[in-house]
Amino acid sequence: MSIKAKLEAIIYAAEDPITLDQMASLLKDDLLAMKTALATGEQESAADSQLRPEQGEDHLGAVEEPAPVPPAKKTKEKSEKVEFRGLLRPYLDELIADYANPEHGIEIREVASGYRMSTKPEHHDVVRAFSKSLKPPIRLSLQALETLAVIAYKQPVTVPEISDIRGVDAAGVIGTLLERKLITTAGRKAVVGRPMLYKTTKDFLMRFGLRDLSELPSLEEFEKLAAGELQDELFGSGDSAVAVADATGTPGEDGGVEQMEEDKSEVPQNVTEPTVSSDPEHNKADEQVADQIASESSGG
Repeated sequence: MSIKAKLEAIIYAAEDPITLDQMASLLKDDLLAMKTALATGEQESAADSQLRPEQGEDHLGAVEEPAPVPPAKKTKEKSEKVEFRGLLRPYLDELIADYANPEHGIEIREVASGYRMSTKPEHHDVVRAFSKSLKPPIRLSLQALETLAVIAYKQPVTVPEISDIRGVDAAGVIGTLLERKLITTAGRKAVVGRPMLYKTTKDFLMRFGLRDLSELPSLEEFEKLAAGELQDELFGSGDSAVAVADATGTPGEDGGVEQMEEDKSEVPQNVTEPTVSSDPEHNKADEQVADQIASESSGG
């Protein structure tokens, strides 16, 4: 795909005006390849037309050039943006010129420092008439979507059957779906009371972009998806439970031993309780010292 075609696709897909710098950033790889090709071509042409240097030579014939000074990062990025804009500008101008031809009903306009596609002013009346004929977008509540899903997968189905599946009365939502032309009647069921049957319509397929009902996701796919989400939740909650247990000091495989070792290390080892000696020699020495003190105090 050419750069011009990519530019056209980007401008068409952008909801807001897209600037030239944004387009250059998206097409950076293409512009770098173009820059490399241009540099290679220039080097080849310079090699083919080499000229003998005549000025700025020293006595040995070598050209004296100042040592290159590496530019700052911001300066380099700025110069790169300018270079990319210069490479991209001709393609953008060519694209704007193509859409300016009378054969196109759309033009590329510069709006708010960016570019966007819009209809030409001369086609205002026909575009306005078309926009008024468009149907407003359908907005459905969660209850209506649930009921529509039941009808899509179980059709033809009656209101009591829908209510049994959803667990709530679905009679009020049926009128909304009939009004939006997403469902229609499909006769009556041959049971007592002959309740009305409902099925989806062609508008339902168009609204959801389906070729036919066979393109609906299967119930097995939904079950696998639900099982996968449930498994992720279980694994996630298990990891968090383990993390909480470790953080609170709850003994795990090795957590209890580690906590006991930490508790032992916090107890001072040099603290002892007073004890009564049971050594006879020690007691006899204590008695001799006591007798000596008593004799000295009595002057004897």
